[in-house]
Amino acid sequence: MTWIKPSFLWMMYRCGWATKADQECVLAIEIDRAGFDWALANACLSHYDRDVHADRAAWQRELKAAPARVQWDPERDLHLKALPYRSLQLGLAGEAARRYADEWTVSVTDVTPLAREVHALVAAGDLEEARRRLPEERPYEPAGGAYP
Repeated sequence: MTWIKPSFLWMMYRCGWATKADQECVLAIEIDRAGFDWALANACLSHYDRDVHADRAAWQRELKAAPARVQWDPERDLHLKALPYRSLQLGLAGEAARRYADEWTVSVTDVTPLAREVHALVAAGDLEEARRRLPEERPYEPAGGAYP
């Protein structure tokens, strides 16, 4: 499964500011809006929710069949500490992973230097400058309504 992690700071938490073994290179993958919308529309929650699923067995069937899954993890601050709200992680498998690689990808940018630069600013205590260097992130507004 391939995971889309739209939050820069969550990704920094995951890769340890590009210092964890086998995670020393961080890429920003830009995909088109139609592809992201398709993945969300065809996604299943990564966890059982009684308000969404008829029962656990129905959720497991949906999860097994879905080409994408939605997972919500705590967003992170500049010190990579958990914040009281969640950030989306979108897992892609099968058809979704193929479409991601073959159709949706618009650009690939190595943001490893940015990760190291922001980390150095945080380590030096210059949080204001570190915040200025962060990529712009905006809340996602679904085109056709709510998603899982």
